[in-house]
Amino acid sequence: MFKKILIANRGEIATRIIWACRELGVRTVAVHSEADRDSLHVRFADEAICIGPPPSAKSYLNIPAVISAAEITNVDAIHPGYGFLAENAYFAEVCEACNIKFIGPGSATIQLMGDKAEARAAMKAAGVPITPGFDGVIEDEEEAARVAAGIGYPVIIKAAAGGGGRGMRIVHDRAALLAALPAAQRTRSIATARPRTLPFCAIANGV
Repeated sequence: MFKKILIANRGEIATRIIWACRELGVRTVAVHSEADRDSLHVRFADEAICIGPPPSAKSYLNIPAVISAAEITNVDAIHPGYGFLAENAYFAEVCEACNIKFIGPGSATIQLMGDKAEARAAMKAAGVPITPGFDGVIEDEEEAARVAAGIGYPVIIKAAAGGGGRGMRIVHDRAALLAALPAAQRTRSIATARPRTLPFCAIANGV
């Protein structure tokens, strides 16, 4: 059992974790931006530490700041809640490298699940039911149109990389499909920080 954990989140998410930890007798550390210093999760936690200015990119998503707070407060583990860094494979890797337990999947699992095509293949191999769709990634517009016609409209298209539903579109015909593909391409570029000349998206049944 952990003796003390840092909660790398805020608001209701962090508050729920704090109450669960209290029931288990686990001490908690809340991190917060300058704007959230009077929030409930800050007041309810056993300890609190400011990790940056109001923008989440400079506080709750600031991995060096979160890790520094964990080391300063000498916690056993970090609970990311959901959102923010919860699905960030790099953050999980950093926790592992710093000998801080990441309460969640391992970095390799997060990386695998972050690629929708690879995730589908892994779940299919494990015998887990998956949404009917194309097992792979779409390389060009003609392939997208052919695959969508084979599945039957409506279909959902989504960038293979990137989470949170970003770039997801339900399309009802070929024209809408071709119009929506650039959004999937842009989402992949943002998620991977690598521009692509092709959409590289996944297609699944949209019914």
